Amino acid sequence: MIEELARLDTELFIYLNNLGTETWDGFWMFYTTKFNWIPFYAVLAYLMYKRLNTKMFLLTLLVIALMITFTDQMTNLFKKVLVMRLRPCHNEDIDGLFRLVKSYCGGQYGYFSGHASNSMAVAVFTSFMLKSKYRFLPYIMIIWAIAMGYSRIYIGVHYPLDVLSGMLFGVFSGLLFYKLDKYLQTKYQLK
Repeated sequence: MIEELARLDTELFIYLNNLGTETWDGFWMFYTTKFNWIPFYAVLAYLMYKRLNTKMFLLTLLVIALMITFTDQMTNLFKKVLVMRLRPCHNEDIDGLFRLVKSYCGGQYGYFSGHASNSMAVAVFTSFMLKSKYRFLPYIMIIWAIAMGYSRIYIGVHYPLDVLSGMLFGVFSGLLFYKLDKYLQTKYQLK
């Protein structure tokens, strides 16, 4: 059963990855690069700052930093200790069957995707935080996170199940840390 699921995942990866063209490679490489999103994160931080007082905003930034750290560390735990599934670009069985858009594909193991989990955690957290004031923001954030996950398949560094699992873990993390933030707001009455 697991072997069949891995086979189907590999076939879906090869299909989705090979839909890419050189015309779109630059766009998806830009999209998948974390540092390119700093202005976007700054806008989200500004929107949160407008909604919260200074003390609560600083506490919320701390919670977000904890969320990203938690998500990153859990990703590393799954990749390097618990699952140890080779990334497609390190899998010799499919070498030459897909497009590797960049020359360096990351560490040896790829389950689950850190990009997918972090972006979905940020999407869920900020969606809940800001949805009362910006009702379309959750849709934008979820589409942004899904596209971030797809970018990892497009450039050839993650299988679809790596991305889907990362997204599901990101939803869990985003909800967990949003609830923690709400609890801290109530406990310390910093509103």
